[in-house]
Amino acid sequence: MTDENRVLSGIPRQRNRPGWARTDPIDELARELDEFVAAAVHPDEIAALLESDGLSDDRIRERYGVEDSFALAERLYDRTPRRHPEPAGPPADPWRIGLLGCLLRGVLFALPGFAYVLGAPLLAGPHDTGGLPAGTRTLLAGALCGWAWNQGLAHRAYSWLGLGDRPAARRCLLTGAPAGMLLGTLVALAVAGPGHPAQVAFAAGQSCYLGASGALLVMGRERILLAALGPLAAGGLVSLAHPLPGPAALALLLTSLTAVAVLGLLEAAPGIRDVKKIRDVKRRGERAGTPARAPGPALLASLPYAVFGLGTGVLVLYAALGDLLAGGTGHGVPSAVALTLSMGPAEWLLYRFRSRALAALRGSGTPRAFRRATVLALAGCLAVYLAALLALALATTALQPDAPGQAGPRLAGLLMLGVVLWTGLLLQSFGAVLGATAVCCAAALAQTLALALHAGRPHLVALVVYTAAAAAQSALVCHRLGRATAHR
Repeated sequence: MTDENRVLSGIPRQRNRPGWARTDPIDELARELDEFVAAAVHPDEIAALLESDGLSDDRIRERYGVEDSFALAERLYDRTPRRHPEPAGPPADPWRIGLLGCLLRGVLFALPGFAYVLGAPLLAGPHDTGGLPAGTRTLLAGALCGWAWNQGLAHRAYSWLGLGDRPAARRCLLTGAPAGMLLGTLVALAVAGPGHPAQVAFAAGQSCYLGASGALLVMGRERILLAALGPLAAGGLVSLAHPLPGPAALALLLTSLTAVAVLGLLEAAPGIRDVKKIRDVKRRGERAGTPARAPGPALLASLPYAVFGLGTGVLVLYAALGDLLAGGTGHGVPSAVALTLSMGPAEWLLYRFRSRALAALRGSGTPRAFRRATVLALAGCLAVYLAALLALALATTALQPDAPGQAGPRLAGLLMLGVVLWTGLLLQSFGAVLGATAVCCAAALAQTLALALHAGRPHLVALVVYTAAAAAQSALVCHRLGRATAHR
């Protein structure tokens, strides 16, 4: 007798389990597939796994006593509690961006202001109508035209970049930027008239800079643009302490302008070769009978962004020249500088809001909870931006002793304008540009009419208009961005 068959005395032989006590085969299968079944969001996922393992409907009926794989999957899904495992490591955040790069863009937006200091000899002469400094209307007309045109052009170029077609973005800038320069110069000439060639020349340089710098910024060449503005910035800083001789100031101004124009042209120049290649490919395609290339972004899609640039440009100019346009003697250069520099933190906070909204999508279990998290994120980002704008306003005012103090309605109006600009940019970043454009243009029109009709003190009018616009856009933001579908 072998050891395997030997029966020890006093130890009873183990009995087989009765049929009624056998484990349910579906429970056994549920234990085997526990991790997959617990993480499934629908029984069909389990059915697909069963079929991929080779379980036919006949074997399922014989072994598990159910009709088919879908019925078995439903049984497994019902018997297993839901357990969705957390992803390994921190989740990816596509909206994370460095603060330094955004601050650099804010500085880049402000540095061209030194051009008006160095180019003052070109603007000498009697005051414009309404007591404005010489050349103000000419430069304002050219600037507004440039802001509107380049805002729309940048949207179209970014649309091409979003489609992954960098050569098309260059071609867009290559044709659009010179057209904007010419248009801005013609508008300035129409406002100034033929008797002010120096003013028109300065406005032409302004339009040239707006077009070329816009091309560099769209293509991500901020550091190159900063280097090109070096002579202008150095001359402007020196002239604040001690005025430079006219020829030296103009030389520095032209050096930076030429550098920016050449760099912008070199950035867009590869588009010339691309145009030739496309023409050759198109000719060959027509001979071969191949279908035409798919159309790009619609031209009219960029129009609201151009109008948005015009509306916000008018609001910013009123913040800088509100007193002068109303016949006063003060000026708001510190306010304009503070708003311009604040665009750096504003851009970073736009990304920060997108990042927090994405975290709210992952962590919220109900639409109400997501809406509450979004509103809290909006309030936090807006509070940080207003704190930065307030600090910049106070600092720029302190650096210019002869400027009017930032107090009372002036400071409150500046902060409300900051709310309008930041919420407008936020809506624009989500594609809700029509609402932001309508509010900003309505505010610009209301302020223009109030100043033309002398409806009140300029800064009180500005405070009322900006507060109404800020409330309207904040409501639009909460209504649109409180829905999870807006954050796809």
